Amino acid sequence: MAFAFFSSEVVSDLSMLSSSLLNTHSSAFISALQTQMGRRSSLTTTVVAAVLLVTMFGSAYSGNFFDEFDLTWGDHRGKIFNGGNMLSLSLDRVSGSGFKSKKEYLFGRIDMQLKLVAGNSAGTVTAYYLSSQGATHDEIDFEFLGNETGKPYVLHTNVFAQGKGNREQQFYLWFDPTKNFHTYSIVWRPQHIIFLVDNLPIRVFNNAEKLGVPFPKSQPMRIYSSLWNADDWATRGGLVKTDWSKAPFTAYYRGFKAAACTVSSGCDPKFKSSFTDGKFQVANELNAYGRRRLRWVQRYFMIYDYCSDLKRFPRGFPPECKRSRV
Repeated sequence: MAFAFFSSEVVSDLSMLSSSLLNTHSSAFISALQTQMGRRSSLTTTVVAAVLLVTMFGSAYSGNFFDEFDLTWGDHRGKIFNGGNMLSLSLDRVSGSGFKSKKEYLFGRIDMQLKLVAGNSAGTVTAYYLSSQGATHDEIDFEFLGNETGKPYVLHTNVFAQGKGNREQQFYLWFDPTKNFHTYSIVWRPQHIIFLVDNLPIRVFNNAEKLGVPFPKSQPMRIYSSLWNADDWATRGGLVKTDWSKAPFTAYYRGFKAAACTVSSGCDPKFKSSFTDGKFQVANELNAYGRRRLRWVQRYFMIYDYCSDLKRFPRGFPPECKRSRV
């Protein structure tokens, strides 16, 4: 169960690490449940709270792919099926494929479950990201770099603000992302961006505008995803090429959820307060338990951090790097 590692001492973490219900309603619900079942009750309280929160709120923000996305390129290589609950993208020697959201988002949480290309995926890239348009666009990236059979995917993350990126962190995953679906989430708030994998935080990019660092906060962004050939760089710097005899390569999507503000319909009242009421900003930060989980991932699974690349930054690291250490 996704919440089994929570103890009764970290029930408040559910607002951030469960279904990202970072709002007054979920916090009040957990507090009321604790009061009813007893102060500092057992793990059962936490699990019950998590299950009920997911039941009450999770499905309310689930999206049907027919309603939420457009297949934008690749002809028949992109497909929506199973009543709009599943989507697949494929890549062959002729073309890849992609889709984008119908809505534009400005802050919130985006969840998507992916099952990546199985077998020899070397040379392929499955990208899942938020982006605006234009030369000064903002962007928040997950990119999954394929590899030879039996070798791990590389999860590549990046943040662009006002057209400037080069803020890469890369990770190995602690599971095989081709065997089952796993949830990849972006929490985008005015004070930070959090990348999560199966509800575990793997990266935090803080707003460092006070240090002169641009931060994505004014440009609405759509959700994009694509599967494409990048064998000139994706696997071992381009040394390993795509094996087209294994084509078509296919990635699968399900479980899309968006708890967010949209340009077309505004912010849902249940979530709007968490963006505008300052008293919730502390709660929206990672607490001690979340920071421990983040450090665990970064210690054992991070394989590249631009904030540690002395060859790239011999005259000193970018100013946000000091703030980003947890």
